[in-house]
Amino acid sequence: MSLAVLDALDSARTQWYHFTAIVIAGMGFFTDAYDLFCISTVSKLLGRLYYFDPSSKKPGKLPLNVNNFVIGVALVGTLCGQLFFGWLGDKVGRKKVYGFTLVLMVFCALCSGLSFGSTAHSVMTTLCFFRFWLGFGIGGDYPLSATIMSEYANKRTRGAFIAAVFAMQGVGIVFAGMVSMLVSKMFLSYTGKTPTYNENRVLSTQPEADFMWRIVLMIGAVPAALTYYWRMKMPETGRYTALIEGNAKQAASDMARVLDIEIQAEQEKLSQFKASNEYSLTSNEFIQRHGKHLIGTMSTWFLLDIAFYSQNLTQKDIFPAIGLVPAEADMDALSEVYKTSKAMFVIALFGTFPGYWFTVYFIEKIGRFKIQLVGFLMMSVFMLVIGIKYNYLKHENHMLFALLYGLTFFFANFGPNSTTFVLPAELFPTRVRSTCHALSAAAGKAGAMVGAFGIQSYTVNGEEGKIRTAMKILAVTNMLGFFCTFLVTETKGRSLEEISGEDDRENELTPTPSARVTVPRNGSHVESM
Repeated sequence: MSLAVLDALDSARTQWYHFTAIVIAGMGFFTDAYDLFCISTVSKLLGRLYYFDPSSKKPGKLPLNVNNFVIGVALVGTLCGQLFFGWLGDKVGRKKVYGFTLVLMVFCALCSGLSFGSTAHSVMTTLCFFRFWLGFGIGGDYPLSATIMSEYANKRTRGAFIAAVFAMQGVGIVFAGMVSMLVSKMFLSYTGKTPTYNENRVLSTQPEADFMWRIVLMIGAVPAALTYYWRMKMPETGRYTALIEGNAKQAASDMARVLDIEIQAEQEKLSQFKASNEYSLTSNEFIQRHGKHLIGTMSTWFLLDIAFYSQNLTQKDIFPAIGLVPAEADMDALSEVYKTSKAMFVIALFGTFPGYWFTVYFIEKIGRFKIQLVGFLMMSVFMLVIGIKYNYLKHENHMLFALLYGLTFFFANFGPNSTTFVLPAELFPTRVRSTCHALSAAAGKAGAMVGAFGIQSYTVNGEEGKIRTAMKILAVTNMLGFFCTFLVTETKGRSLEEISGEDDRENELTPTPSARVTVPRNGSHVESM
């Protein structure tokens, strides 16, 4: 059974509206990544400012539990937001929820920079409070952006379009390092030469640094605010309007306007289509049809994020340990932010960023399954080498360490970090697509919390033995992800309804030869398979 509005979406030529949707949805991910990762560039500065001990030979440092909460509380909020907004997106509509998540992100990014209090405890408490709700808003962007893009795209380029939305995460990570680097450099120019901690423990932390970290966090509100209007202008997806609301006429009207073609409403046929796909997420039918896939998407995203977030959030601790950044006592506060951000920026620009766009280019050529397998395998190999040869790399060959470390980022992004986002948006039926993506993404954030609260405790003090152990643990984690990938299937080149079995073609690799003719407004005809 096939519907004209779905055929039109699957066979539509790629046009400007698709790229507009990528930018609108992608800017949400740009903001998400910036907000989640910019905290790593300033967390050491928070320790210098609020936990200074003049009797210590080392600069102030966030206590381990405080450090873990400052870094990880947004991840907790993200997990909660993914589950709540993912479920809500299936119940009330993708568009209705989409704008609220953006407003929440803007408000909480601003409030994070305005964290108030007269003591270290009060400042950290208010910072963690607002970052939790910032993460809550960010969480909604994951299932909604993926679902909206998958339901708008045609089947030939769907994977590339969803991957392009997610690739904006890479841009956000690059900007997190770049903005922190530029803002700290501006403050350094203003404050002039400042003694290092070894030279003067009190004067090494500039008072102006308290403004610097707040500005970095607040800048995260800007890109989200800029896209709010355009996000609200997007119509509800045709698949939601037709297959969940059951309004064939509205779905045909909305998508005809977007695609600039005439589409037949087919209300009676839609009713039959809906009646055959009414099973719920907890039903035996769903478990039989999609249970293995859901376990696959959840397990692979969980295992991937243990490694991915451990890499990103622990860079600030690993860089000084291997000598890429000077020892903390040999720098003043703002110089430490500048040099740490610069190292993170270089790794992100040459390691993290290219991987995302390799996925965009190759995902429809190679397929999701192979990219994910190779990515997990290569990450495991490089992390195992770093873990085994850590002492040599630290003392004898910093450049080789940087290369291997950068390659783990490259194959994370030209690999499972991208594909674990794409697959849940394609594998599941329309009525539970947002919820299933949310469950998969939430499993990922559970893995990220393992990285933030667990793996980070191995690296925070820069001890060689513990860093080696952490890298070996991550190598094993990635190998488990390699094997769990076999629980999912390839989705390349098939319609969403064919993949999910909603049109009773679950086991076919290609559509049936029957074609439907739609008539564009210019009078020519387009065949939809």
